[in-house]
Amino acid sequence: MSSTSVTVKAGSSTAGSKSSSLSDLSKGRLDEKVAAASTDDLVDEEPTPFRWTDWMFKSRRNRRPLDLDAVATRRSVFDDPLLGKHYWPKAGYENLHRLDPNARWTYREEKALVRKIDWRVMLWAAVSFSALNLDRNNLGQANTDNFLPDLKMNTNDYNTGNMVFRLAFLAAELPSQMVSKRLGPDVWIPIQMCLWSIVTMAQFFLTGKTTFLVTRGILGFIQGGFIPDLILYLSYFYTKNELPLRLTVFWISMYVCTIVGSFLAFGVLRMRGILGRAGWRWLFLVEGGITLTVGIATFFMMPAGPTQTKTWFRPNGWFTEREEVIAVSRVLRDDPSKGDMHNRQALTPGKLWRALGDYDLWPLYIIGLLFGIPASTPASYLTLSLRNLGFSTLKTNLLTIPSAVGTIITMWLIAVLSETVNDRAYVSMIENVWILPLLIALRALPDSPNPWIFYALSTVLLSYPYTHPIQVGWCSRNAGGVASRTVNASLYNMFVQASSVIAATIYRKDDAPNYRRGNTWLISICAFNCVILYPGVKAYYRWRNSSRDKIWNAMTEEEKAEYLATTTDRGNRRLDFRFAH
Repeated sequence: MSSTSVTVKAGSSTAGSKSSSLSDLSKGRLDEKVAAASTDDLVDEEPTPFRWTDWMFKSRRNRRPLDLDAVATRRSVFDDPLLGKHYWPKAGYENLHRLDPNARWTYREEKALVRKIDWRVMLWAAVSFSALNLDRNNLGQANTDNFLPDLKMNTNDYNTGNMVFRLAFLAAELPSQMVSKRLGPDVWIPIQMCLWSIVTMAQFFLTGKTTFLVTRGILGFIQGGFIPDLILYLSYFYTKNELPLRLTVFWISMYVCTIVGSFLAFGVLRMRGILGRAGWRWLFLVEGGITLTVGIATFFMMPAGPTQTKTWFRPNGWFTEREEVIAVSRVLRDDPSKGDMHNRQALTPGKLWRALGDYDLWPLYIIGLLFGIPASTPASYLTLSLRNLGFSTLKTNLLTIPSAVGTIITMWLIAVLSETVNDRAYVSMIENVWILPLLIALRALPDSPNPWIFYALSTVLLSYPYTHPIQVGWCSRNAGGVASRTVNASLYNMFVQASSVIAATIYRKDDAPNYRRGNTWLISICAFNCVILYPGVKAYYRWRNSSRDKIWNAMTEEEKAEYLATTTDRGNRRLDFRFAH
């Protein structure tokens, strides 16, 4: 039945029936409840994704309007009376009391709910991520204010500091996720923020190479795991089709933070000389104080989950009971595996080991290791290169803004393109396709290039469409369970951090200032990614899905039910799981 031919009143459950008693479901009557539910009014597919042609080639008069009062509930495995019970959440799942397989809601209700989640959950997640990047990226801004000469260090010391930070960041990924899964990301994330803000402020008192390396290591260890923690938290509220675009906003906030940080640095670095202190010292102190304030506020702005928003300082909560039913049911209909653990349930060694051994996600880890190297190295050296070409401290900070604005635009467009064409591998490859010719152009510059030509090439290169958010969502989709999603998000980010470690070693002092040898390596890696890596990963996942289709489609409904009831396969190991690509 067409999704626009059935309408229900906002606030109703099923068309013509009341919401079922959820306590009955938890007492083993799921079979009867699913069998009694009407499925005629369900939507068979996800809403049609955004299409470029909707606004490029069609007038508003020719568009078919969406009936906002039509049923928006998508069909899922919970509607199958034979198979539905095998996908039911674990008894300890914190939102179980709000899951109702009979619940129906309209597009108007769902849009209003998602909008509320965007403003109350996603917005503060972006603010928190900005706090991470304000403290993580201010070293580049400090470099424009004679940071290295003041501490009697050189470029190689700077490289070592970056490597120490990234190794510590990498080492903390899994331990941080273990703590987060036990305490809950709503508790652990603000603790992390407050701790790293204090260390950032302590950099005001740096005395030389030793204290520089120590603080780099401590910062990396505290900040490690923050990104996977936040992504896991967002997965509690969003479906798999909604998450990639939200993650794009998540990373857009990083570049907004870069712009704000550049203007902030422009002002704070002028404090050089106050109390006899360098401007970069005041930069660490001021920005650390800002993020400490955000960290303290995060304790009050991050509820544990969609049904846990009521607390002593928020007595009415964020959602009505009806909205909680919709919030929980829509997410579990989209991905039943999100109900297989409590959000305060620690990872067991067995779950950790199974996630580590999930070889089907290793192709994505290899992508995480290699995709960012071609852009990461030029980006980390942009401020130093501009200073070496004669640009002043203040002008250098302002010149980093255009590339940040460019990436904000291209990152959003590439994320929309990915969801429009429902592709991750080839769309993600566009980042490296963009970068390759510009790296070749940088490699071909003369020994003493025109500063503005170098700046123009670097700015266009660093305006590349950043596909990391797409790949994070891709990894989350292919995990197939909360435990796997928790560990594998960390593993993916560990490979990304390892990528940064590699990138930090490519430009060396003996190759300065043009870094021809380094750019040759970057060109080779970029070409490999475009020609072999991304096409190969897509081919692998298509082969895996095709192999399972042959087995699963040949089974009868009874055989499928028997398999689901008796299998020891879990997550993406199950025959009914299909990998996104």
